Amino acid sequence: MKLRHVALTTALLLLLWEAVARALRLNVLPPPSDVLVVFFRDLPGELGRHLLTSAGRTLVSIALAVALATPPGLVLGQSKAVNRLFSPLIYLVYPVPKIVFLPIVLLLLGIGDASKVFLITLILWFQILVVVRDEASAIRPELIHSVRSLGAGRRALFRFVYLPACLPAVLTAIRISIGTAIAVLFFAESFATTSGLGYYIIVATWGRLDYTAMYAGVVAMGLLGLALFFAVDYLERRLCPWKG
Repeated sequence: MKLRHVALTTALLLLLWEAVARALRLNVLPPPSDVLVVFFRDLPGELGRHLLTSAGRTLVSIALAVALATPPGLVLGQSKAVNRLFSPLIYLVYPVPKIVFLPIVLLLLGIGDASKVFLITLILWFQILVVVRDEASAIRPELIHSVRSLGAGRRALFRFVYLPACLPAVLTAIRISIGTAIAVLFFAESFATTSGLGYYIIVATWGRLDYTAMYAGVVAMGLLGLALFFAVDYLERRLCPWKG
């Protein structure tokens, strides 16, 4: 998607928001003109600090999930015996909403960064694992046989066949998971912590009825998700040029 299309859509949404806010004149719905003033005023200060904290937690979680889920996903996709062994466990645990483990994670890991990163990584790990496994198992057998006929061993197959074939699926899984990661992060940061955009929106602003600053935090969280989405698109263009 071209940047100018996103900019045009954003401008139209802001105009609609401005019109509705001016017409209703509600304290709980400030116009975007006021929200953006607060956003840029607080971005170098408190809002920026919470934004950097949330961005760091999200990036670390995504990196860990990819690093920890891609190798076992490739193994499961390559080996039917291993996949048969672990598939019942995956299908049993995968549908369980991992957010319900938040109280347990907080008890075990505390209220710092570790608990948030662990929970987001856990959720993304299953999503990436399943996508990579399915993509690896769908690789055509004749392609594998042709590479093996050239003398390629198991390591070469992983590097030159399975990994390039699954890389677009990994990036797609990350793109799909960004919204989930941001939502879980917001929920995890909304209590038992003193940093992050979830804390800023729920505790620091909504808790003191500062609705304009609260919307500024919502805008910051939305921009975080949008920036991550564009970053994945950029990586896909650089790492998967064959997709065109």
